[in-house]
Amino acid sequence: MTGTPRTLAEELRTRTDSGLVGLLRARPDLLNPVPGDVTQLATRAGTRASVVRAVERLDRFVLQTAEALAVAPDPCPYDTLGGLMAGDAGNPAVAAELPRAVAELRAQALVWGPDDRLRLVRTARELLSPSATHPSPTGLGPTVAEATAGMSPGRLQEIIAAAGLPTTHDPVTAVAALTGLFSDRSRMAALLDTAPAESVAVLDKLLWGPPYGGVTDRPAPHLQWLLDRGLLIAAGARNVVLPREAALHLRGGRAHHTPEPVPPALAPATERDPQLVDNAAASQAFTALATVEELLKEWDLGGPAVLRAGGMSVRDLKRTAAALDTPEQLAAFWLELAYGAGLIASDGEADERFGATPAAEEWLQLPDHERWAALAAGWLAATRTPGVVGTADAKGRALAALGPHLDRSPAPEVRRRALSLLATLPPGTSVPAAAVRSRLRWERPLRSGAGQAPAPAVGRTPSAAAAVDGAAGPAGSAPDPVDDLRSRLAQWTLTEAELLGVTGRGALATHGRALIDASSHTTADPTPADTDAATTRAAALLAPLLPEPVDHVLLQADLTAVAPGPLHRPLADALGVLADIESKGGATVYRFTPASVRRALDAGRSASELQEFLTTHSRTPVPQPLAYLIDDVARKHGRLRVGAATAYVRCDDDALLSEILADRRAATLRLRRIAPTVLAAQTAPDQLLDGLRAMGYAPAAESAAGDVLIARADTHRTPPRTAPAPVPDGPPSPDPTLLTAAVRAIRAGDLAATAERKPVHAPAPAPGGLPRTTSAETLATMQAAVLTHSALWIGYVNADGAASQRVIAPVRVEGGFVTAYDHTSDEVRTYPLHRITGVAELADDSV
Repeated sequence: MTGTPRTLAEELRTRTDSGLVGLLRARPDLLNPVPGDVTQLATRAGTRASVVRAVERLDRFVLQTAEALAVAPDPCPYDTLGGLMAGDAGNPAVAAELPRAVAELRAQALVWGPDDRLRLVRTARELLSPSATHPSPTGLGPTVAEATAGMSPGRLQEIIAAAGLPTTHDPVTAVAALTGLFSDRSRMAALLDTAPAESVAVLDKLLWGPPYGGVTDRPAPHLQWLLDRGLLIAAGARNVVLPREAALHLRGGRAHHTPEPVPPALAPATERDPQLVDNAAASQAFTALATVEELLKEWDLGGPAVLRAGGMSVRDLKRTAAALDTPEQLAAFWLELAYGAGLIASDGEADERFGATPAAEEWLQLPDHERWAALAAGWLAATRTPGVVGTADAKGRALAALGPHLDRSPAPEVRRRALSLLATLPPGTSVPAAAVRSRLRWERPLRSGAGQAPAPAVGRTPSAAAAVDGAAGPAGSAPDPVDDLRSRLAQWTLTEAELLGVTGRGALATHGRALIDASSHTTADPTPADTDAATTRAAALLAPLLPEPVDHVLLQADLTAVAPGPLHRPLADALGVLADIESKGGATVYRFTPASVRRALDAGRSASELQEFLTTHSRTPVPQPLAYLIDDVARKHGRLRVGAATAYVRCDDDALLSEILADRRAATLRLRRIAPTVLAAQTAPDQLLDGLRAMGYAPAAESAAGDVLIARADTHRTPPRTAPAPVPDGPPSPDPTLLTAAVRAIRAGDLAATAERKPVHAPAPAPGGLPRTTSAETLATMQAAVLTHSALWIGYVNADGAASQRVIAPVRVEGGFVTAYDHTSDEVRTYPLHRITGVAELADDSV
């Protein structure tokens, strides 16, 4: 195609395949479904939903460039755009970055046309142009032509006469003359030199927006001076507006108060020893593993009930937080971390409860570094956001931990980007969280929800003047640092990364760099294979930093045992039955009590086995008080036997049974002797066990065969559950194979739609319609094309009634079917002749 493109579709046709691939990669929503040709692609690229999504992903300077184009003449020369961005004085940084911004807008099909005729896509212009109901971040108002629309011709002539311009014969030339005056730097400066100082002060208040203000029925003389010369134009009964051309003159030609061609620096930076950072991160990673493990142990016999609306109750969250010894908000993070890794879920029963999943058993058996990798990978990709737990949803209901409505689709992208920013710093270097939030707001200003300044009032009353004074300053100022979702997500990311051990002392650890390596060097989303490889590398780097498990404890005379480090899992599990954990930290302290020893005996261990266990795993001799405690509890343990009659108690020592019967505390158990060594009860066996233990005895349960029952509690596990799937933030990034196939299909469809046809004697189809020929003409043309190996343009209606245009090269015609190579779909296909509406030969150079 030659000459200047007249439409976006014509420009897209001139792009190379790589250019179309870049467009589809940047705007993947254009691929669903694959456009039939370039015209469909251009139409879809101009739809409001697609343009909004594309504009939301522009960085601040590219967005400022698009906003400048929205207030510029259409089409806009590149030099004019440069003046709007840099102003009359110029700005080297803006001049250096402007080509990148224009190229980015071109690549995303938001701007088209040559440099001397840049055109913003119509939908983007409508979104970004200023109006009374939709102010622009530029702070500019309507043009003179827009502001004076509907003004009487007589009033227009009065304005241009007061401005020192000759009167005209029609409103169009009057508007043009006033526009020319405001756009002429020298004449406009001469006009403002005659303005009262109060008038200039009013213009200064409206200069950077919003450009609208209110006036009284009788404006003050300095306001009337501005109204008479069109420097303020009536925009309603008591409102006025500063015309765009006048504002640009006062601004020195700049569309924005502060152009931001370069992103904010990540500063101030604090440098630390990288090894110190890695050790701190590894220590926190180990703490994270211990916390999740403690959570699973806490829910080993079943977790809290699921609310009818989903999630945990506030009371259960408080209990879990107390068990983990953390604040409630932090407990919500650990819960969501385990949930995102698929370690906990609801069991789906009628009386639905939360519990550990079967995957938790497999996770507990993994080495520490692999367990950490599973948690980190799940956290990095999760859209569930524990930071919103406790806040209100759209209906004012509090959001519950593990409940619905916690997904925030931008979360994975913000996490990866925030960590990637830390990865650009030297190893061991950290920056304040505010610097990271500021950079993210620059990269996605619209998604960060930048606000607008309030509109001032203009008048002669003291209160109105005060309002004008309070409105000074640039429009589009940044919101509160943590007011928008992306800033809050970034803050939560940095906090959670520290808790998880991805960072240490605010700096990205070595294994944290490896974790995000899959997405740091590419613009597309990382593939699952890339993510798995990065996670494996991160785990391998973390492994030597984690403390080695120990296989011994130090027994002390005060009935405690000190574990000098993390214990091997079998030792930790066995010791957790025999003793209670008293304190945690660098060393874990276990305390032995009669109840804990009885718990071990109930689990089937004998006194001699417990003594041998402690002797084997202690670096110090078994203290005499501990040995006496075990022997004393074991001596009493099991002398009484409780079984099911309703329940019974049997004992070889009939004197002991007599003692129990004589005890007043046994009245509630309703015991009676049925044999010298047997008592019967009308209470359940478990209640009888608890009652006798409360009286100071140590009964043991027995089976129907008379054997001692091992009181090993059955763990509660949910049915197999998968981890919650992330909620995507728009369509996923297409893979290269899909992009290549899509571009080939678009090119083929465009060929069918735009190929030049030879004239036929049938009536010409309507634009976009199908060719029409008789059955005899269709058959004859097909047979001739087989002999000449030429291509044809056909109209085809499939079995579902969908009509399409295709370019085919017939190979064989027989039995009412034509077999041909379809240039549109790039494959050999067979078509029924009765479904072909018409046919036309292509020009010799069309294929």
